Amino acid sequence: MVTAAVDDPFPAFAIFLGSTGAAFAIIFTSLGAAYGTAVSGIGIAKMAVNRPDMIMKAIIPVVMAGIIAIYGLVVSVLIAGSINDEYTVKMSYLHLGAGLSVGLSGLVAGIAIGIAGDAGVRGTAEQPRLFVGMILILIFAEVLGLYGLIVAIYLYTK
Repeated sequence: MVTAAVDDPFPAFAIFLGSTGAAFAIIFTSLGAAYGTAVSGIGIAKMAVNRPDMIMKAIIPVVMAGIIAIYGLVVSVLIAGSINDEYTVKMSYLHLGAGLSVGLSGLVAGIAIGIAGDAGVRGTAEQPRLFVGMILILIFAEVLGLYGLIVAIYLYTK
């Protein structure tokens, strides 16, 4: 059995923790984006039966859900690019925290976009004046993921 020396400044598990942070960043944000896209898409499909002229306006929640995955991709690439043979435990914990920060906030932002987008699209089909309100709600849901990205970048640069 191979064991790391107690005073090893670059233990092997540090690379595992950092890689886990990169994986969490892209996995959770992609799950949020997929959920937001699916739920909003269901609303668009149901709305389009009666109002096919509004399909292009209704696609906004799907686009906003897709942006969430980009946040995770950015952080994943940053973390993965910094993993090398001189990767410390401190860096690995910071990168794990960064991945969880953007990943979990992206997950909940995607869920919020999906639910609000579904209801907003259906409501806008019945009352077009709801469109601006739907956009504002979607922006507030999107910014939750942006907050996670900001914290992740801050942790990454520590």
